[in-house]
Amino acid sequence: MKGLDYRWIEALDSVVKTGGFDKAANALYVTQSAVSQRIKQLERFVAQPVLVRDQPPRPTPLGQKLLGFYQRIQLLEQELIPEISNHQPLQIRQLSIATNADSLATWLLPALSPVLKKHPLEMKFEVDREGRTLNKLKQGEVVGAISMASQALSGCVARYLGRMDYICVATPRFRERFFPQGLTKEALSIAPAVSFDQHDPLHRDFLKQHGIDIDRGINHWVSSSEAFVNMALNHCAYCLIPTIQIEKELEQGTLVDLLPGFCISFEMYWHHWQLETGLLKEVSEAILSYAQQHLIQPSR
Repeated sequence: MKGLDYRWIEALDSVVKTGGFDKAANALYVTQSAVSQRIKQLERFVAQPVLVRDQPPRPTPLGQKLLGFYQRIQLLEQELIPEISNHQPLQIRQLSIATNADSLATWLLPALSPVLKKHPLEMKFEVDREGRTLNKLKQGEVVGAISMASQALSGCVARYLGRMDYICVATPRFRERFFPQGLTKEALSIAPAVSFDQHDPLHRDFLKQHGIDIDRGINHWVSSSEAFVNMALNHCAYCLIPTIQIEKELEQGTLVDLLPGFCISFEMYWHHWQLETGLLKEVSEAILSYAQQHLIQPSR
């Protein structure tokens, strides 16, 4: 049986990246007809569509998996060629990782900085909620994902990173204004709060634990971890924030823990494909090493 012709996937990749068949043809130095033919051959081989012919074209779920596979093949090829030839051109490698916003805002970039300084690497961070990042790995959009799920996908490995604790905080001024008697049910019903977005379950779960109707009160949506903290620092709201993100603010007293001893914890895992080598293995090792030093571990 004839296997995949990588020129077919290269054509698919180029169409998706450039946003059209004509631009893909120019990028690949072939005719528009040749690009179209290669994608049709790929679709005949897999017996289903790999591209939605829309404006701009976008991959089908299978097409996305093929693109993820092609990304891993390119990385392996870039590592192999210098080993088998005397020619070592400077090649920019592209790597996509799915992560939650809080990890990206706190520990993930410091974890990857040694790798980024060492290699000509172009990172693409796909930011989503912790419960949805794994879908991007499953669909082939990324080579690794940070998730709360402990169960690995087929063909993948899940490695424990550590725990992130979220505490309820506000400024001293905000506490004096809205919680002079503590976090009573009445105070929580009217005090302005902030959530990441409409899909964020963290604040809703917190209110349910305290017997509060989730539709009462003001709840801002701020889809940025950094701006999330700034909302609290500017006396606009109380919120649940990972302790790793506000260590300095807690030490300086600009933010205070409204419920000492209370936290909501999430166990974090790094998911990646099995049999990683070269750069992908280096990235995984950097993420694991840094997280295990800076996130809360079971022995702590």
